Amino acid sequence: MTINAVLLAVVIMLGLSLARVHVVLSLLIGAMAGGLIAGLGLTDTLNAFQEGIRNGAQIALSYALLGAFAVAIAHSGLPQSLAGSVIKRIDAGGKSGMIKYLLFAGLVMMSCFSQNLIPIHIAFIPLLVPPLLLAFNRMQIDRRLIACLITFGLVTTYMFIPYGFGDIYLNQIMLKNVGEAGIDVTGISVTKAMAIPALGMFVGLLTAVFISYRKPRQYQQLAIDKKAHDAVVEGDALSKTAATAQVQSKLKTFVALAAIVTAFVVQLYTDSLLLGSMFGFGVFMATGVVKWRDADTVFNDGIKLMAMIGFIMITAQGFAEVMKATEQIQPLVDGATSLFAGNKAIAAFIMLLLGLIVTMGIGSSFSTIPILAAIYVPLCISLGFSPLATVAIIGTAGALGDAGSPASDSTLGPTSGLNVDGQHDHIKDSVIPTFLHYNIPLLIFGWIAAMVL
Repeated sequence: MTINAVLLAVVIMLGLSLARVHVVLSLLIGAMAGGLIAGLGLTDTLNAFQEGIRNGAQIALSYALLGAFAVAIAHSGLPQSLAGSVIKRIDAGGKSGMIKYLLFAGLVMMSCFSQNLIPIHIAFIPLLVPPLLLAFNRMQIDRRLIACLITFGLVTTYMFIPYGFGDIYLNQIMLKNVGEAGIDVTGISVTKAMAIPALGMFVGLLTAVFISYRKPRQYQQLAIDKKAHDAVVEGDALSKTAATAQVQSKLKTFVALAAIVTAFVVQLYTDSLLLGSMFGFGVFMATGVVKWRDADTVFNDGIKLMAMIGFIMITAQGFAEVMKATEQIQPLVDGATSLFAGNKAIAAFIMLLLGLIVTMGIGSSFSTIPILAAIYVPLCISLGFSPLATVAIIGTAGALGDAGSPASDSTLGPTSGLNVDGQHDHIKDSVIPTFLHYNIPLLIFGWIAAMVL
């Protein structure tokens, strides 16, 4: 029996990641194994991997500029002000239950807005979450829940709301590829097609909040927590004794909001996160919130902030290119279709499951859609699925695996903010919780959408 190279590569990559091998090495070893099993040979496998890395150069630059923009926002003091107000409410004896759920709502909203309204993607996480760790620890909130909250906003927004990243995923990639594969997409509502799968994501969120992680979990109060608390206390004292400091703080907050709006408008008109981040960073420099003499330091800090995530994403592009070069994605799907026997229910489930496997390996829903659309559209037409159901299947199959993939920014982002004190493991505390709470309901609700639409 011949082993499918794509399936083997994904299993190896996931297995190594679960064994606590670094994600970059896991991706590299998985890609090499997949290429060699497929008969590409070492040279061709490395060439394909390097080609993927070259294709990821723009991703790396975008992440670097996003990081610089994020550090500039942090430099303005806006995230610290937010965290400070929360900590002061806790210290003043505020109702912890209300504060907790307001924090939850705020994190979900920020995650959603980062995909469209304030297009900084995951760059908001390492600047907003670390200052809040003190509050999380005080209230004994399980950080696995925080990872689930953030991932919900990151994934559900682009797979359901056709604006910002959602416009790219739903309209520019999914509908475009479905149309090119042979279905008339005129008049198809992507929101209607993805509503049921999005409901599955919401069910997973409620499960995480009210069942899985509702019990208190204790974390060590480390030096970073003391620094955060001292900064809040000092900032509060300063605001009471120095009117000038108050004015400066308000001015920096105003500039931060202006920079965010500028980045949003530029991104809206150019469809470029890179340009949006660059112009937003320029606002901070032009107004003096980021001094010219400090610009290099802030920019370098931003690159450091996002460097590891960017590097993993580049490596994932290399992995994806090797998977395509094996030419065994199509046989993987063909092998599964032999099990259908004309049964739409089984076909829908297998197509969604294969989407999960491919996306788990590639780590990007946006990269998975073109691969799946070319294969699934003719299959859906032959099985009698409606155009709306076809869009739901492909959109869900692409999104499956984004939450729960070790190489996905939807899990790397939460880890970057929650693990600054070394108490949040990427695999056990981000990957596995998000996989269980989102991929399983998404698989179920995506199948329901395929059956009823």
